[in-house]
Amino acid sequence: MLKLTPILLAIMYGLVMYRFSAWRTAKALDTQSTELADPMLKVMTDRMAAALGIDRIKVHIYEIDPVNGLAAPDGRIFITRGFYNKFRAGDVTADEMASVIAHELGHVALGHSRRRMIDFSGQNALRTALAMVIGRFIPGVGPLIAGALTSLVAARLSRSDEYEADAYAAALLTKAGIGVDPQISLFRKLEKLTASKGGTAPAWLLSHPKTEERIKALETLRLQWETPQLT
Repeated sequence: MLKLTPILLAIMYGLVMYRFSAWRTAKALDTQSTELADPMLKVMTDRMAAALGIDRIKVHIYEIDPVNGLAAPDGRIFITRGFYNKFRAGDVTADEMASVIAHELGHVALGHSRRRMIDFSGQNALRTALAMVIGRFIPGVGPLIAGALTSLVAARLSRSDEYEADAYAAALLTKAGIGVDPQISLFRKLEKLTASKGGTAPAWLLSHPKTEERIKALETLRLQWETPQLT
């Protein structure tokens, strides 16, 4: 039993961190967000809502500067003030903003948002347990090795989620009559919009797939859907 104690403690730590992270995230979003009220974007969300067979899609603005969209574990959809400002300035079109919202809807519909919070806690527990085990054999560097291993696993899971959410958004946008093109055009602007240094690290170390790989996947989907099927 004593040998299992470190693992049990790590699991308990993960559960506590999950509860705390969920509470902290919800509180931050509650205090720093307002419901989006933009006539042009409402036209887009109404088209997607009709395609989904629901009354409306509620979107919030998260009052932070980085350009991003996110889906909360409770199912709420957010775009950042920085992203909305890009739209207001004409750097991003209404169709492209719709593609962001559709992508975040994909994370919610596919269960990614809630699972990511759980995964985060599980990773903390795994990291702690691995550090204890590895530390017995390689003192001093156990936490470093454990952190690297869990980070690689987390990045791979995150990249898979992004591809799935892209595909969900592509299907929804196509059904809503908006199409896949806005997704592709936004990805081509993404590095400039976010002022990122994309491509400087290997794709397997990134939590998101490389932009060109996501574009290629969307182009493949578009080709499949646009090619007439032989009967």
